[in-house]
Amino acid sequence: MELSAVLTPAAEGGYIAFNPETGTTTQGETVEEALNNLREATQLYLEEFPLSATGRPFLTTFQVPAHA
Repeated sequence: MELSAVLTPAAEGGYIAFNPETGTTTQGETVEEALNNLREATQLYLEEFPLSATGRPFLTTFQVPAHA
């Protein structure tokens, strides 16, 4: 199953990893560690709350005006 991962730098260092399809969130000191932790957390979540396949994830961006 292909799922999405959104990684953002954490204020205290490392990365926060979020999976939008399940809402699972975790962290890690490196991108690799954060993804591995997210994979594990998401697998555990899916054991209790299976998802039906709804197609391939789609990621896009958008812009908002910058405040002067």
